Amino acid sequence: MAAIAYTVAFDGVEARLVEVQCSVSPGLPGFGIVGLPDKSVSEARERVKAAFGALSIAMPSRRVTVNLSPADLPKEGSHFDLPIALAVLAALEIVPAESLERMVALGELALDGRLSPVAGALPAAMAAAEDGRALLVPRACGAEAAWVGTVPVLAPQSLREVVDHLTDRAPLPRAAPGELAEPVFGADLAEVKGQERARRALEIAAAGRHHLLMIGPPGASKSMLATRLPGILPPLSPQEALETSVIHSVAGLLAEGGISRTAPFRQPHHTASMAAMVGGGRNARPGQASLAHNGVLFLDELPEFERRVIDALREPIETGEIHVSRANAHIRYPARFLLVAAANPCRCGEIADAARACSKAPRCGADYLGRISGPMMDRFDLRIEVPQVAIEDLGLPATGESSASVAARVAAARALQTARFADHPAARVNADASGRLLEEIAPLDGECRSLLALAAERLGLTPRGYHRILRSARTIADLDASPAIRQPHLAEALSYRLPFGRPD
Repeated sequence: MAAIAYTVAFDGVEARLVEVQCSVSPGLPGFGIVGLPDKSVSEARERVKAAFGALSIAMPSRRVTVNLSPADLPKEGSHFDLPIALAVLAALEIVPAESLERMVALGELALDGRLSPVAGALPAAMAAAEDGRALLVPRACGAEAAWVGTVPVLAPQSLREVVDHLTDRAPLPRAAPGELAEPVFGADLAEVKGQERARRALEIAAAGRHHLLMIGPPGASKSMLATRLPGILPPLSPQEALETSVIHSVAGLLAEGGISRTAPFRQPHHTASMAAMVGGGRNARPGQASLAHNGVLFLDELPEFERRVIDALREPIETGEIHVSRANAHIRYPARFLLVAAANPCRCGEIADAARACSKAPRCGADYLGRISGPMMDRFDLRIEVPQVAIEDLGLPATGESSASVAARVAAARALQTARFADHPAARVNADASGRLLEEIAPLDGECRSLLALAAERLGLTPRGYHRILRSARTIADLDASPAIRQPHLAEALSYRLPFGRPD
C-alpha cells in the first residue's frame, strides 16, 4: 500500500511543495526515510513511533519507506513529523488517503502525540493557497497561517485530533487570524533637547528612506535619536507587512500569530558575525539585514564592527536583496532597509577637547573613521555631525516637535511618493529611483544644475553621490510639498554630503 501527503521545504523565504510518499511493503520490519533529509528529519521516525504508541497504533511488521520528493531539494526541520505520520497512517489505511491529497501539513510531534509549533507557517499557507490546498498546522501556528484568507487553515492540538478530523469523527473548525499588533512607541522625539539639524536629517531619512550616518562625541544623543525613528515612520502597507511577516515567520519571530504594521527596528551588537548580519550559518537563516526589511537597521558604534561585516551591507543597500551562497544552498533574502549608523569621531571620543583627547589626536580620528571604507561611506545619503549638548541646556524645557507632528509630515511626503511610483512596482520611495526614473522625478533648472556642478567639482562627488543628492533633494521638496526641486532644496541636500570636519 502506498500513500502521499504534502508539506513544504523552505528555500529562503519561499515555501516549496514537497510530496511525502509512504510505501508499506513485505520484508524485514524497518522504518526508513529517504529524499535528502537532514538529521532532524531522520529523527522523525522515532518521534512518529512514540506518537503512534501514545495513540495505541502499532507499527506494522513490514518495511515502511518514506520518500521526500523532489529528492534533490534539501529537507531540514522538525515540521516534517506530521506529514510523515499522516502518510504512514494513510498507507496503513487508518485515515483516508484521498483526504491527504487536498491539504498541506506541517508540525512537530511530541512523544505523547501533541503538536508543537514550528517556524514558517505563513509562507507555507501562501504555498498552499497557490496550489489550491488546505493547510494543517499546530494550534499555536493557526493564527499566523490564517492571515492568508484564501486558504482554509486547520489547527489541531494533537495527532489524535487530526485523525478524528480526517475520519469525520470530530471535524476541526477553521482557524482565525491573530490580532493585528498595535504599535507602541514609548519614546518621543520631543524628549531630544537641541540637535535641530539631526532631527531634520532624521525626518528626511524617514520620508525617503535615505541612509543616515551620525558622527559625534559620546552622549551627544545619537542613539537617542535613532531609537525614536520608528515613531515617525508611517505604518507599513498591507503588502509590506506581509513581506516582513514572512521573513519573521521563517525566523520563528512572529508572536502569537500577530502581524504588525509597525516598521521593524533591528539593532545588532557590534560583535555580530557575518552570518548574523546578512544571513547564513549551517541552515542559511535570515540575518539582521533581512529581519529589518521595510524597517530600520541601526548600527551603533559603526567603526567597531568588523570591516567585512560592514562591507557586506553594500550589496543589499544597492539591490535590496541578499544572496547567501553555501555548498548546499543558494538562497535569496529580501533586505530593503533604512540604514542608520552612529559613530564616535575617534576611539576615545574626545578629539574635540584638547585637554581630554588621547595622545594620538588628531590622527586618531582619521584612523578610526578610516575603518569605514570609502565605498560604504559613499552609500550614506545623509552624513551629519552631532555636537555635544551643553549641560546647562539639559535643564531647560524641551522645545522640539513631537514625534506625532513630524510623523504627519513624513506620512504626507510618503503619500506623494506612493502616487508618484504607482506605475513603477520596483520603486516605492525616492531612495529606490534610479536611471531614467530618477531623471523624470528630479528634473533640475539652470540654477540648480550650476550649483550641483560646482558642488560636484569641490566635493569630488562620485556618480553614486550625485544620484543620492538628487534623491535627497526630491524628498526635501516632497516635505515642502513642492512639485519641483528648487535651489534651497538642493542646497540642503548638498549640506548633508560635506566631508566631516569641514566648515564650508
